[in-house]
Amino acid sequence: MLDIIEKTRDGIALSTEDIQRLVAGIVDETWPDYQLAAWLMAVVLRGITEQETFELAGAMAFSTGRPTPLGVVDKHSTGGVGDKTTLVLAPLLASLGLPMAKMSGRGLGHTGGTVDKLESIPGFRTSLTIDEIRRQVDAIGVAVVAQSEELAPADRRLYALRDVTGTVNNASLIASSIMSKKLASGTPNLVLDVKVGSGAFMTNLPQARSLAQLMVNIGHHHGIKTTALITSMQQPLGWAIGNAIEVNEAMDCLHHAGPSDLQHEVIELAAELLCLARGTSLASARLSADQALADGRAWEKFQQWIIRQGAFPETLDLPLQLAPIRREYKATDNSAIHAIHTRALGDIALNLGAGCHRIDDPIDPEVGLLCYAKAGQTVRVGDLLAVVYARNPEDADRALRDLPRAFQLGEPSPKSPLVLDRIGEVTTKGR
Repeated sequence: MLDIIEKTRDGIALSTEDIQRLVAGIVDETWPDYQLAAWLMAVVLRGITEQETFELAGAMAFSTGRPTPLGVVDKHSTGGVGDKTTLVLAPLLASLGLPMAKMSGRGLGHTGGTVDKLESIPGFRTSLTIDEIRRQVDAIGVAVVAQSEELAPADRRLYALRDVTGTVNNASLIASSIMSKKLASGTPNLVLDVKVGSGAFMTNLPQARSLAQLMVNIGHHHGIKTTALITSMQQPLGWAIGNAIEVNEAMDCLHHAGPSDLQHEVIELAAELLCLARGTSLASARLSADQALADGRAWEKFQQWIIRQGAFPETLDLPLQLAPIRREYKATDNSAIHAIHTRALGDIALNLGAGCHRIDDPIDPEVGLLCYAKAGQTVRVGDLLAVVYARNPEDADRALRDLPRAFQLGEPSPKSPLVLDRIGEVTTKGR
């Protein structure tokens, strides 16, 4: 291990054997935390090559053997505010005959987690065994569960160390961490949703492009068809921010209703995966995805999915219950929304109890907010900009005090596209 640390410290590329030895020692705990922390800091300060990143992702993914694919398609998002796309995308793809077995994470800080959202559905189980996942996917074509402890164990140990050693923000470590879990799941077709903007971890476009390209390259290197969409997180996706409140909005989308930006992003992600898996054109794939939402096939698959994972059937009859204290935030000036500070909105939801500062903090599934304001929108005095759902009056009052900071008033800003870029070559017909 000392040899590995010194090579990375001195800018000498690690061999395949070095990386295999590194990962084996992480898994069996031969290497102590202090040596791994030293190596991680060397990576941050000196960097590692793209080839080393490929090798590291593969070694972490396959340390417990090569996987048998559970599904045909998969998707990963780098996280944002109001991002509930998986709740719509998974049943949509299943309704189109593309099985998805997705392992999702919990939220941390201002970004929400898919597992937390699903657990706001009464009775829903997010912990399934591999055999249960396989049987469910064979039966109905979709399963979304919490990340398995059997999956990429080396990454879990490195991730925990990075969090406490100031070594999180490195593209090679981020990319190998994300892609090791995707490689370990064995899914042959993958789309990456790389968020960029004030509500994302990546705040500028060059940074997001660089990370997206590296992850796409890792996928291609290991034989997985991979593309990445770089999508804007300059404002929340949709209107809902929270857990149950986002499930309600996802159900609206599955009824071909709700906010247009959410539906647009879901269709774009679905089209990418249809192109990867079937080689159809993007135009044809978009039409197929939109039709499955419009004719109810995606909603029917959603019903099968959540009931199969333990949800109470009556959940489907009404929107999920929200916290009892409801407060409205209205415009006090005639103006325009020049910009939205998306991170501030995520922090308001976090402070209401919708998220957690530490992974073991309790989450209140019923709190959250609806943000109807969008950048570039003209507003009049009295226009409804947001609705807060809080557990108690004190939390509601604090949210109302914080909301003005989330909106920058001024000249209307030009409307920017939701999908900012696409990375990854795909061979398609009629493209």
